[in-house]
Amino acid sequence: MVPVAPRVLFLRNEHMATEALLGEAFDEEGFDVETFEVVPAERIDDPAGHVEFPDPAGYDVIVPLGATWPVYNEELRRTWVGGEMQMMRDAAEGGAALLGVCFGGQLLAQTFGGTVARSPHPEIGWYDVASDRPDLVPGGPWFQWHFDRWTLPPGSTEIARTAHASQAFVLGRAMALQFHPEVDTELLAVWLAADHHGDVAAAGLTHDEVLTRTAELADDAGVRIRRLVRGFLTYVNSQPRPS
Repeated sequence: MVPVAPRVLFLRNEHMATEALLGEAFDEEGFDVETFEVVPAERIDDPAGHVEFPDPAGYDVIVPLGATWPVYNEELRRTWVGGEMQMMRDAAEGGAALLGVCFGGQLLAQTFGGTVARSPHPEIGWYDVASDRPDLVPGGPWFQWHFDRWTLPPGSTEIARTAHASQAFVLGRAMALQFHPEVDTELLAVWLAADHHGDVAAAGLTHDEVLTRTAELADDAGVRIRRLVRGFLTYVNSQPRPS
């Protein structure tokens, strides 16, 4: 019998927020990579609305990705954010592993009893992240672009942080990340082209500086993201599944 490859589903909450390097890392670990677009480009200015999410059953890992909207926006919570939170609960109850990235990490915090709110210190650019579990989150510079931050859900364990925000926690078979391990120069160029409000300039940086730094760190970040994915998979495989 031919062995069945494990399946990972990336939730593209916003059309610009793709899996990029994360998709490559899961592919290298032998996963069949699937994607689901939550808010398509034509709804970018009016993102609220019902979304029929895929059945999480049958997926080994589900990865909610980033987005520019606040995860706590009430109109979104009443529509697809609430639906995605229910999908996360259903997935966890079914034994799937969850890996949340930035907005997706905040979504996991909010789903499982934490809170998310505006941060007094937005983080944009490359920040050194202090890690208690380098086997899960290798320390070093990771890319940030966020204006909100979470409080930890009950029962979770924070495993990484910067001076201004919690950067990673684990809870059962879930891990949330505040930073963007998936970013490469190609994806970043898409984000910078959409920086119509001058977020990067407000952080005291130029687009060229951010792109140059991303290119300089590309090899190192590529190694660390693969260590992160392998560490995550090893960790969740050691955690008990729901009975």
